[in-house]
Amino acid sequence: MVAVRAAIAVGLVAVGCFFLAVGTLGLLRLPNVYNRMHATSKPTTLGTASIFLAGFVRFGPGGAGLTSLVGIAFLFLTVPTGAHMISRSAQRTGVPFLGNVTWPGKSDDE
Repeated sequence: MVAVRAAIAVGLVAVGCFFLAVGTLGLLRLPNVYNRMHATSKPTTLGTASIFLAGFVRFGPGGAGLTSLVGIAFLFLTVPTGAHMISRSAQRTGVPFLGNVTWPGKSDDE
C-alpha cells in the first residue's frame, strides 16, 4: 500500500513539473502580456495543484496533507483573480492586443 501511494505521489509530481515547465516556456516564448498571463495562470495552477495533491497523497488527510488541501483551495481562489487584475491593468494602461483583436463589446470606431 505504501508503494502504491508513493507511486501516485511521484506521478502527480511529474505531472505538476510538466505543467510548470509548460507555463515557464509560455512565459518566455509568448509575445505579449495577455498571452503570457494566460500561459502562467492556467498551467501553473494545474501544476502547483498537482504537486500539492501529491503532498496530500503522501502525508494523508491530517497535518501536512490538510495543509496541501488548503493550499489547493487558496490557489484556485487567488490565481484567477490575479490573472484578471493583470489583464484589466494592462488594458487600462493601453497595452494593445496583437493583430486586429479588440475587447469584447468594443468596436474599432471607439
